[in-house]
Amino acid sequence: MDFERFSSLTRFSQGWTITEKLDGTNAQVAWRPKADYQSEPGAALTEHEGYYLFAGSRNRWLSLDKDNMGFARFVSHNVSELFKLGEGRHFGEWYGSGIKRGYGLTGGEKRFALFNSLRWKDNPDRPQCCEVVHTFIQDEYLNNPDGAAQGIMTMLKENGSYHAPGFMDPEGIVMFHRKSGVAFKKTFDYDEQGKWAEMKS
Repeated sequence: MDFERFSSLTRFSQGWTITEKLDGTNAQVAWRPKADYQSEPGAALTEHEGYYLFAGSRNRWLSLDKDNMGFARFVSHNVSELFKLGEGRHFGEWYGSGIKRGYGLTGGEKRFALFNSLRWKDNPDRPQCCEVVHTFIQDEYLNNPDGAAQGIMTMLKENGSYHAPGFMDPEGIVMFHRKSGVAFKKTFDYDEQGKWAEMKS
Protein backbone atom coordinates (compact mmCIF):
# COMPACT_ATOMS: atom_id res chain seq x y z
CA MET A 1 0.00 0.00 0.00
CA ASP A 2 1.31 3.47 -0.89
CA PHE A 3 1.98 5.81 2.02
CA GLU A 4 -0.42 8.73 2.23
CA ARG A 5 0.54 11.76 4.24
CA PHE A 6 -2.15 13.41 6.35
CA SER A 7 -2.66 16.96 5.05
CA SER A 8 -2.06 19.98 7.28
CA LEU A 9 -5.07 21.47 9.01
CA THR A 10 -6.30 24.94 8.07
CA ARG A 11 -6.48 27.54 10.84
CA PHE A 12 -10.13 28.51 11.14
CA SER A 13 -9.74 32.02 12.50
CA GLN A 14 -7.13 33.33 10.06
CA GLY A 15 -7.74 35.24 6.85
CA TRP A 16 -11.43 36.18 6.87
CA THR A 17 -12.89 38.70 4.43
CA ILE A 18 -16.54 39.75 4.68
CA THR A 19 -18.21 41.67 1.86
CA GLU A 20 -21.74 42.67 0.99
CA LYS A 21 -23.57 40.18 -1.23
CA LEU A 22 -25.19 41.91 -4.18
CA ASP A 23 -28.39 40.60 -5.74
CA GLY A 24 -27.73 40.86 -9.46
CA THR A 25 -26.46 38.29 -11.92
CA ASN A 26 -23.10 36.54 -11.76
CA ALA A 27 -20.66 37.67 -14.44
CA GLN A 28 -17.04 37.23 -15.47
CA VAL A 29 -14.44 38.82 -17.71
CA ALA A 30 -11.64 36.59 -19.00
CA TRP A 31 -8.43 37.42 -20.86
CA ARG A 32 -6.47 34.61 -22.52
CA PRO A 33 -3.31 34.85 -24.67
CA LYS A 34 -3.87 34.35 -28.39
CA ALA A 35 -0.86 32.01 -28.34
CA ASP A 36 -2.97 29.49 -26.39
CA TYR A 37 -5.19 28.92 -29.44
CA GLN A 38 -4.43 27.55 -32.88
CA SER A 39 -7.48 29.34 -34.32
CA GLU A 40 -9.78 32.09 -33.14
CA PRO A 41 -12.12 30.81 -30.40
CA GLY A 42 -15.74 31.33 -31.36
CA ALA A 43 -16.71 32.46 -27.86
CA ALA A 44 -14.30 35.41 -27.80
CA LEU A 45 -15.87 38.85 -28.04
CA THR A 46 -12.78 40.44 -29.54
CA GLU A 47 -8.97 40.49 -29.43
CA HIS A 48 -6.76 43.17 -27.93
CA GLU A 49 -2.98 43.46 -27.69
CA GLY A 50 -2.32 39.75 -28.14
CA TYR A 51 -5.20 38.50 -25.99
CA TYR A 52 -8.73 37.22 -26.56
CA LEU A 53 -11.47 38.76 -24.46
CA PHE A 54 -14.41 36.71 -23.17
CA ALA A 55 -17.55 37.74 -21.26
CA GLY A 56 -19.50 35.16 -19.29
CA SER A 57 -22.51 34.59 -17.09
CA ARG A 58 -22.64 31.92 -14.39
CA ASN A 59 -23.32 29.18 -16.94
CA ARG A 60 -22.06 30.20 -20.40
CA TRP A 61 -19.97 32.49 -22.56
CA LEU A 62 -21.87 35.49 -23.85
CA SER A 63 -22.02 37.23 -27.21
CA LEU A 64 -23.64 40.42 -28.42
CA ASP A 65 -26.36 38.25 -29.99
CA LYS A 66 -26.83 36.04 -26.92
CA ASP A 67 -26.21 38.44 -24.07
CA ASN A 68 -27.20 38.39 -20.39
CA MET A 69 -28.79 41.65 -19.27
CA GLY A 70 -26.38 43.66 -21.41
CA PHE A 71 -23.15 42.43 -19.84
CA ALA A 72 -21.47 41.43 -23.12
CA ARG A 73 -22.32 44.83 -24.52
CA PHE A 74 -20.78 46.49 -21.45
CA VAL A 75 -17.60 44.44 -21.88
CA SER A 76 -17.34 45.21 -25.59
CA HIS A 77 -17.68 48.94 -24.86
CA ASN A 78 -14.92 48.93 -22.23
CA VAL A 79 -12.20 46.78 -23.78
CA SER A 80 -9.26 49.10 -23.07
CA GLU A 81 -10.22 49.68 -19.44
CA LEU A 82 -10.97 46.02 -18.78
CA PHE A 83 -7.55 45.10 -20.17
CA LYS A 84 -6.18 46.49 -16.88
CA LEU A 85 -7.63 43.42 -15.15
CA GLY A 86 -4.90 41.32 -16.73
CA GLU A 87 -4.73 37.72 -17.83
CA GLY A 88 -7.13 35.29 -16.18
CA ARG A 89 -10.74 35.20 -15.02
CA HIS A 90 -12.29 38.04 -13.07
CA PHE A 91 -15.63 37.35 -11.38
CA GLY A 92 -18.15 39.87 -10.14
CA GLU A 93 -21.81 40.87 -9.94
CA TRP A 94 -23.62 42.66 -12.76
CA TYR A 95 -26.36 44.60 -11.01
CA GLY A 96 -28.72 47.50 -11.42
CA SER A 97 -31.81 48.56 -13.33
CA GLY A 98 -33.96 45.60 -14.34
CA ILE A 99 -31.90 42.98 -12.48
CA LYS A 100 -33.47 41.58 -9.30
CA ARG A 101 -33.18 44.14 -6.46
CA GLY A 102 -31.97 46.91 -8.77
CA TYR A 103 -30.37 48.91 -5.91
CA GLY A 104 -32.17 52.10 -6.86
CA LEU A 105 -30.57 52.36 -10.30
CA THR A 106 -32.96 53.46 -13.03
CA GLY A 107 -33.05 54.20 -16.73
CA GLY A 108 -31.22 51.02 -17.65
CA GLU A 109 -28.12 51.84 -15.55
CA LYS A 110 -26.12 48.76 -14.58
CA ARG A 111 -22.74 48.32 -12.90
CA PHE A 112 -20.08 45.63 -12.54
CA ALA A 113 -18.71 44.98 -9.03
CA LEU A 114 -15.64 42.73 -8.74
CA PHE A 115 -15.62 40.11 -5.98
CA ASN A 116 -11.87 39.99 -5.33
CA SER A 117 -11.50 42.81 -2.83
CA LEU A 118 -8.10 41.45 -1.74
CA ARG A 119 -6.74 42.36 -5.15
CA TRP A 120 -8.84 45.32 -6.23
CA LYS A 121 -10.20 47.24 -3.23
CA ASP A 122 -7.33 49.72 -2.96
CA ASN A 123 -5.67 49.01 -6.30
CA PRO A 124 -5.09 52.21 -8.33
CA ASP A 125 -4.93 50.11 -11.52
CA ARG A 126 -8.53 48.93 -11.21
CA PRO A 127 -10.53 49.69 -14.37
CA GLN A 128 -12.63 52.82 -14.00
CA CYS A 129 -15.68 50.92 -15.27
CA CYS A 130 -15.46 48.41 -12.38
CA GLU A 131 -16.49 48.71 -8.75
CA VAL A 132 -15.54 46.36 -5.91
CA VAL A 133 -18.11 44.85 -3.58
CA HIS A 134 -18.31 46.75 -0.30
CA THR A 135 -15.79 45.25 2.13
CA PHE A 136 -16.52 45.20 5.86
CA ILE A 137 -13.55 43.06 6.96
CA GLN A 138 -10.53 42.23 4.85
CA ASP A 139 -8.13 39.34 5.51
CA GLU A 140 -8.42 39.55 9.29
CA TYR A 141 -8.08 37.14 12.20
CA LEU A 142 -11.55 36.54 13.65
CA ASN A 143 -11.81 34.63 16.89
CA ASN A 144 -15.59 34.55 16.42
CA PRO A 145 -16.45 34.66 12.68
CA ASP A 146 -20.15 33.95 13.36
CA GLY A 147 -20.35 36.86 15.78
CA ALA A 148 -18.74 39.16 13.21
CA ALA A 149 -21.19 37.97 10.56
CA GLN A 150 -24.19 38.52 12.82
CA GLY A 151 -22.98 42.01 13.70
CA ILE A 152 -22.62 42.99 10.05
CA MET A 153 -26.04 41.51 9.19
CA THR A 154 -27.53 43.66 11.95
CA MET A 155 -25.82 46.74 10.50
CA LEU A 156 -27.22 45.95 7.04
CA LYS A 157 -30.72 45.41 8.41
CA GLU A 158 -30.66 48.71 10.30
CA ASN A 159 -28.79 50.89 7.79
CA GLY A 160 -29.48 49.28 4.43
CA SER A 161 -26.92 48.55 1.74
CA TYR A 162 -23.41 49.88 2.25
CA HIS A 163 -22.57 49.27 -1.41
CA ALA A 164 -25.57 51.32 -2.54
CA PRO A 165 -26.23 53.80 0.30
CA GLY A 166 -29.91 54.63 0.70
CA PHE A 167 -31.12 51.27 -0.63
CA MET A 168 -32.85 49.63 2.32
CA ASP A 169 -33.30 46.05 1.10
CA PRO A 170 -29.80 44.46 1.05
CA GLU A 171 -29.39 40.76 0.34
CA GLY A 172 -26.74 39.70 2.83
CA ILE A 173 -23.02 39.00 3.05
CA VAL A 174 -20.28 36.79 1.64
CA MET A 175 -17.59 35.41 3.96
CA PHE A 176 -14.35 34.34 2.25
CA HIS A 177 -11.85 32.20 4.16
CA ARG A 178 -8.52 32.76 2.41
CA LYS A 179 -6.73 29.89 4.15
CA SER A 180 -9.13 27.31 2.68
CA GLY A 181 -10.19 29.25 -0.42
CA VAL A 182 -13.86 28.72 0.45
CA ALA A 183 -16.62 31.35 0.30
CA PHE A 184 -19.85 31.23 2.31
CA LYS A 185 -23.00 33.32 2.00
CA LYS A 186 -25.53 34.46 4.57
CA THR A 187 -28.74 36.10 3.38
CA PHE A 188 -31.80 37.68 4.90
CA ASP A 189 -34.13 35.64 2.67
CA TYR A 190 -34.20 31.83 2.54
CA ASP A 191 -31.02 31.42 4.60
CA GLU A 192 -32.37 28.34 6.39
CA GLN A 193 -34.27 26.83 3.46
CA GLY A 194 -31.55 27.32 0.82
CA LYS A 195 -31.52 27.90 -2.92
CA TRP A 196 -34.35 25.48 -3.71
CA ALA A 197 -36.83 27.46 -1.61
CA GLU A 198 -35.61 30.72 -3.14
CA MET A 199 -36.18 29.42 -6.68
CA LYS A 200 -39.69 28.20 -5.75
CA SER A 201 -40.78 31.62 -4.47
